Amino acid sequence: MRLMYINYFQCAISLNLVDIHEFFYIPRKKKKQKNKEIYMGDFINNAPFALVIVFLIIGFVLLIKGADFFVEGSSSVAKRLHVPSIIIGLTIVAMGTSLPETAVSVSASITGNNELAVSNVVGSNIFNLMVVIGVCAMIATVNVAKETIKRDIPFSLICAGLLLILGILGVGDKSGMMLGHFDGVIFIGAFAGYIFYMIKIALKASKEGKKIEIEGGSDEDIKLISVPLSILFIIGGAAAIAVGGDITVDAASRIASDLGMSQTLIGLTIVSIGTSLPELVTSIVAARKNEVDMALGNAIGSNVFNILMVLGIASAISPISIITENIIDLCVLIVFTICVWIFAGTKKKIGRIEGFSMVALYVIYAVYIIIR
Repeated sequence: MRLMYINYFQCAISLNLVDIHEFFYIPRKKKKQKNKEIYMGDFINNAPFALVIVFLIIGFVLLIKGADFFVEGSSSVAKRLHVPSIIIGLTIVAMGTSLPETAVSVSASITGNNELAVSNVVGSNIFNLMVVIGVCAMIATVNVAKETIKRDIPFSLICAGLLLILGILGVGDKSGMMLGHFDGVIFIGAFAGYIFYMIKIALKASKEGKKIEIEGGSDEDIKLISVPLSILFIIGGAAAIAVGGDITVDAASRIASDLGMSQTLIGLTIVSIGTSLPELVTSIVAARKNEVDMALGNAIGSNVFNILMVLGIASAISPISIITENIIDLCVLIVFTICVWIFAGTKKKIGRIEGFSMVALYVIYAVYIIIR
């Protein structure tokens, strides 16, 4: 029964994104001008450049705050349905951090901005891993759990490798260099299996009386609000996520066009950094309080969600083309993950020197993608 509730929330996320996207993007005819079509993309494409920047910021705000409201409303409903807090933390709260990336990638794939769909995810993963954790380590030593070293990082490498293989081979599709419907189903299936496994080991550990640290996985972390307000948060949050994703994609595409930049570069930099800023700010605040024990585990978990859930949903809805730059960036992500794995496995912690090295590697990578 609990898994049924979880599936309900997963379906609600994807269905709301598609339905609301169609509402805003299906061409609608004016009454007086029958042959002209109007939608948000036209307005952004014809707006002054300064206004486009404002729209991009608005898109980020809608994505981030919409995800917060959606998670808060969904968590409250789940708690009223007596779903254990651990399960809520591992599903609704964990997925909430990837909702902005989901909205951007789904919107990008539907509107044919395939480069942005993939680069947004890969860029977010690299930024989370190298900058968020690197900055945390420069402020306070990040202790690394044994499970993160032995289970989470290896699994994140498997996910990145799977994306690389499916992207190149195009399993189940007519041609390679494509993430098609069948590839999306594979990702979603792997994501469901991952969630089921994490819930299973968390409940087992809880029964054995072991201390479990899961973000948003305690009764104190979950606010209980009224049912009408919860429904309003869920619907309003989903609408904000969907609209924010559309606006972000349109604004990013317009900026790329005006500045002569590729959508891949925009996705790897502006969009991925914008959707990851809340994690960076939260991590810096936690580091100042010396509360960063879960930082690396959370970043690795977010990277797994981004690949399996975000690209799974996006490619299952609309096939995504893979270009050579995406393959290179995926290889960089794998190399960076191995570097962090070595840093974490050597001393079971990531210190200031390692943190500085991680940020420096990201800066070098950023320079490379700008000049390539």
